[in-house]
Amino acid sequence: MRILLINPNISASVSELIDAEAKRSASADTAIQTVTASFGVAYIETRFEALIGAYAAAQLAGEHAGNYDAVVVAAFGDPGLTGLKEVLPCPVVGLTQAALASACLLGNRISIVAISRRIRAWYQETVDSYGLGSRLVSIRSLDEPLPNIGSVQEDKAASLLATANLCVSEDGADVIILAGAPLAGLARSLSGKLPVPVVDGVSSAVRHAETLIRLNAGQTTIGSFSPPPQKPNAGLPTSIDTLLTNGHQRLQANLKDAS
Repeated sequence: MRILLINPNISASVSELIDAEAKRSASADTAIQTVTASFGVAYIETRFEALIGAYAAAQLAGEHAGNYDAVVVAAFGDPGLTGLKEVLPCPVVGLTQAALASACLLGNRISIVAISRRIRAWYQETVDSYGLGSRLVSIRSLDEPLPNIGSVQEDKAASLLATANLCVSEDGADVIILAGAPLAGLARSLSGKLPVPVVDGVSSAVRHAETLIRLNAGQTTIGSFSPPPQKPNAGLPTSIDTLLTNGHQRLQANLKDAS
């Protein structure tokens, strides 16, 4: 199996964390490639930054995704995920969606530990969009400057552990999600240090992607996740135009097969 991980931010150090955790989590027969956005921000905290990240993710998907069996949008909040599901013929998984799916199998009351206060509103909206707002008991975060996003795990280790413990002692969490690509792999080092399970978005996404590949459940041919219809466009990068063109060709082929 071949899985493409898209980092829709520009932080090469975060891509290294993503890639390392993905390869630790993947099966022996799974090949992983991680690609990084050439434009955008160091890490996403706001809705507008998520908009930029979604566009970056679409460009990277258009450039690379044709050679892979599944794609992972490797940023918590899943920027561009639902749109990419429309245009790609393979499973597309996001860190938030995958982490929530894992957490729901481990407990009823879910807490999220985030890297900044500003990010929490967007995370809440993302969880709500998946219909799981009633399962979320808290989103707690660091409230300190982050001088180096690639080393936040080491720089803020004590604060992250203390924050996770508050999710259990004060919020009653059954399971904790460590949110964001900069925290990829931290769940491994916290194993046994918390009284409830801890879920990592990257490892969850890779494992769920492998499952979906093996399930081979089929492609969407009608409904809201079917490929977009053909229409005039202008000024699009070649990579994104390719996604639209290939999606339209699949739509036409599906309609022909159904007739």
